[in-house]
Amino acid sequence: MILIILSFLGGVLTILSPCILPVLPFVFARADKPFLRSGLPLLLGMAVSFAAIASLATIGGGWAVHANQYGRIAAMILLALFGLTLLIPSLAERLTRPLVALGSRISDSTQAESMGGAALLGVATGLLWAPCAGPILGLILTSAAIKGASANTSILLLAYALGAGVSLGAALLIGGKLFAAMKQSLGAGEWIRRALGALVLVGVAAIALGLDTGFLTRVSLASTAGIEQFLVDRTGLVAKTKSVAVAGSTLPVEGVMPELAGATLWLNSPPLTRAALKGKVVLVDFWTYSCINCLRSLPYIRAWAQKYKDHGLVVIGVHAPEFAFEKDEANVKGAVAMLGVRYPVAMDNDLTIWQAFHNQYWPAHYFMDAQGRIRAHHFGEGEYDKSEQIIQQLLTEAGYKDVPTGIVNPAANGAEAAADLNAMQSPETYLGYSRGENFAGTPARNEVGVYKAPAILDRNQWALDGKWIIGQQTATSINVGAAVSFRFHARDLHLVLGTEDKPVRFRITIDGKPPGDAHGQDTDAAGNGSVTVQRLYQLVRQSGPVRDRIFRIELLDPGVEAFAFTFG
Repeated sequence: MILIILSFLGGVLTILSPCILPVLPFVFARADKPFLRSGLPLLLGMAVSFAAIASLATIGGGWAVHANQYGRIAAMILLALFGLTLLIPSLAERLTRPLVALGSRISDSTQAESMGGAALLGVATGLLWAPCAGPILGLILTSAAIKGASANTSILLLAYALGAGVSLGAALLIGGKLFAAMKQSLGAGEWIRRALGALVLVGVAAIALGLDTGFLTRVSLASTAGIEQFLVDRTGLVAKTKSVAVAGSTLPVEGVMPELAGATLWLNSPPLTRAALKGKVVLVDFWTYSCINCLRSLPYIRAWAQKYKDHGLVVIGVHAPEFAFEKDEANVKGAVAMLGVRYPVAMDNDLTIWQAFHNQYWPAHYFMDAQGRIRAHHFGEGEYDKSEQIIQQLLTEAGYKDVPTGIVNPAANGAEAAADLNAMQSPETYLGYSRGENFAGTPARNEVGVYKAPAILDRNQWALDGKWIIGQQTATSINVGAAVSFRFHARDLHLVLGTEDKPVRFRITIDGKPPGDAHGQDTDAAGNGSVTVQRLYQLVRQSGPVRDRIFRIELLDPGVEAFAFTFG
């Protein structure tokens, strides 16, 4: 119930979001009509169609989004016709005649108001509305991506859309009164209608050009992110990313260790159970092999497993996939071997163990005592000294003798090396449309699109060149010479890449030149490298002062899959 209320409030706040601007003309164009017969059906149609399409996309995946493109085209045509009827009243009867047979009209030039027509406009508006994904909507979509689509997801999306409808409805009521006052005092009702018609056409053009999901998501006219994050934090639905500090000789009890049932496969060990682990101190590490934050914490996890394995500690890596390729048994086995992980690993492809722990983070570390109780946790990187002190304390409490002291300082190379957080000003950036942002262009979803990168990129903006298919999780290159560019500000640049068939050669440049000494672990000084398996590739590792740089990777063979940029 709390999450439903939170979703509703997130929708209410969309009236202040820049991404609401393109649909405002569609709503306010009917401000002079009776609210119950016009405004209310329009807003309900918008809410229901948005929730239905968003839910269908999470269930149906690519085919659903592809089919929705036709719905968006139809919606834009309908709303463009509606705008024309307002702008040029003489065309109204001619353009709306086909809709009379359906019992709906988009203009009331000769007939009484039609609730069906208003609802039809609302459905069309819902097909086109692409709200900015603030913290609340991001929480809903992330939950759907991790746990899968469900009736609960649809309810949350509907609550979000109804919240937006309430705020728009309030604005519509106010707008209706202003329209009536201006019409009466100025006698300019017809000119106002024509101006609204022009704005409707501008809104259609903005959506057709992708400004609602591109420019407006980057230019905040009245950001609600701070308010939304405050509401999320106050509800306590998302745990704070802080470790439990060592407090004297005791640690609090945070709960009971869940069962480890549900793993699709165990590596390096037979299946482990809570009962079999009794008497042991257990560290559960939620990770996935293409997660840069997980890779940077991995040297410490390996070191602890080795240092304390004969003193009562059992380390269990729960491999919880983010991308589809991370569910592949061969991929995970290869990564475990390549990364030198020798402790037990549970492949949690269905996220059963993840959900049993109520986890939400990669990496996440849970510390269990010898009685099977959760005594501490840590989310994300860092504070490794405190984590090791927790291990030592729990081993001592369990009665183990000669527990090693001191703090490990493992050597870390390549992508496993700690990030330069003071210099890092670029965020993790996904290339698939489900979570993609800062793309310099309009994505052609699930179909071949031809792209041309602009001459200038803003910081943290990325672009494509050549032929690509942008899917839900990945962008796939089609032709030789296809390229990706990114203006970044960080010491290191990584890119999660994959190929289905044969190796794909590539060449990178930094500011148009070979990387030289700034090349990463997976490239040479000339910028050459190849994609052989689906994993994270370190392409840039700079030394010296960090500044804005233009990264470009050119694919010398077709068929590469690009998932996400990460930085360090």
